[in-house]
Amino acid sequence: MAQQAPKSGVPVMILKEGSQRTTGVDARRSNIQAAKVIAEILATSLGPRGMDKMLIDAFGDVTITGDGATILKEMEVQHPAAKLLIEVAKAQDAEVGDGTTTVVVLAGKLLELGEELLEEGIHPTIVVDGYKKASDYALKVAEEVAKPIELTKEQLLKVVSSALSSKVVAETRDYLAGLVVEAAMQAVEQRDGKPYLDLDWIKIEKKKGKSIYETQLIRGIVLDKEVVHPGMPKRVTNAKIAILDAPLEIEKPEWTTKISVTSPDQIKAFLDQEAEILKSYVEHLASIGANVVITQKGIDEVAQHFLAKKGILAVRRVKRSDIEKLARATGAKIITSIKDARPEDLGTAGLVEERKVGEEKMVFVEDIPNPRAVTILVRGGSDRILDEVERSLQDALHVARDLFREPKIVPGGGAFEVEVARRVREYARKLPGKEQLAALKFADALEHIPTILALTAGLDPVDAIAELRRRHDNGELTAGVDVHGGKITDMAALNVWDPLIVKKQVIKSAVEAAIMILRIDDIIAAGAPKKEEKKGKKEEGEEEKGETKFD
Repeated sequence: MAQQAPKSGVPVMILKEGSQRTTGVDARRSNIQAAKVIAEILATSLGPRGMDKMLIDAFGDVTITGDGATILKEMEVQHPAAKLLIEVAKAQDAEVGDGTTTVVVLAGKLLELGEELLEEGIHPTIVVDGYKKASDYALKVAEEVAKPIELTKEQLLKVVSSALSSKVVAETRDYLAGLVVEAAMQAVEQRDGKPYLDLDWIKIEKKKGKSIYETQLIRGIVLDKEVVHPGMPKRVTNAKIAILDAPLEIEKPEWTTKISVTSPDQIKAFLDQEAEILKSYVEHLASIGANVVITQKGIDEVAQHFLAKKGILAVRRVKRSDIEKLARATGAKIITSIKDARPEDLGTAGLVEERKVGEEKMVFVEDIPNPRAVTILVRGGSDRILDEVERSLQDALHVARDLFREPKIVPGGGAFEVEVARRVREYARKLPGKEQLAALKFADALEHIPTILALTAGLDPVDAIAELRRRHDNGELTAGVDVHGGKITDMAALNVWDPLIVKKQVIKSAVEAAIMILRIDDIIAAGAPKKEEKKGKKEEGEEEKGETKFD
């Protein structure tokens, strides 16, 4: 119902003072502009020859990366539409672990081209319907274009290496891809007759020093900790491991206590009693057969002494995630009460050993009953290199997992996008009404990906797209942009492939984000709370607290 103007001429206040409202064209323009800026920032990082970004946080810490997910995570944006796009990219990263830059760039282009249609007077719902139909058809085409693969080491290597080619560590991609594939093949298991890769089995540990080529795969679990006492053994074979979620020390009580001591004998008796309790803990662990103790909590110096005397290797303050991995890998049960520990709670390992890595020491747990647990020990010259290698390995592991989930691949280098765009254009011409225009814009947006790749390869983008269209019209489905060679060529011959599941998720996420932003025609922002209001609320809260206290 249309709003009627007040007859008396008195303004009617609906929104709270300080609130701002933007409607219609202005609201859409503001949102689209914000999304376009985010997409433009990431566009130059797309592809194997994309540029890196230097991000400096409020504390002066510097991150240099070309990884879309990391760039978006480190950026502190304020505009709600930009935040929405970042959320979509995060969802893409969580779902398939790759394609974050592509999804943001594609969403930004869809909005840019959608804006052109809006300016021509086409209603947003028609643009939304056109995008939806075009994306549904694109997903069908994606299935037709995809090629099934056998999950052999060679096939996995091709795709994982291709995924690493756009990272800062591209020079070492073949070496790192080899480690990733070996780790994935070791960790994969069969569930309901299908291969299943649980990435929790693969741990990444970093240690500064040497070069990336010294990064190695350890068949077992590596802890970035050292043995707590110099008198303990540094190497234990046929280990019986007690994994504790309890401290080997006397815990302080939660309430304040006061002990009155009147003679030195009383202090001695008190300390002796503490030592006796710790000794009983150690003796109980030794009695059930443990020769290695790994705990999430602390180990008192007195307990360390008794453990060393018993010849037990002990490690303390291990991360919770590592404790859980160790328990799964060694078959141990996490012990929360030392007094109740039983022999069947212990895990086993062929070897537990402290080794020097660089200038520091690490504990290696190897030859474990569950061979799926592996660790990639990353080496590199600086902390920033280590961080970048870790991010790249995480992405590569996700790509390997994607292939196990759906063993189908599509050609890279923009070949997939050009082919889908070509078929969507043919489909769009059959659509009735103005939806056809939106579907055609969807096809144009897909071609934005090979356009950027052509630019980074030093090619003229107009010539490159024309050449790609011609070759795809002639049936060359795998013709794409050879970014390193600076020419249009057959991606199959270059072994440049991407997992189908990543490409499908890119289309779904980008279209969902674009549609969500296009449908907004009203922005109502609440005003910032005034200082007095804040102060009043604070005092009110204090008063309430005070009342409770005295009641």
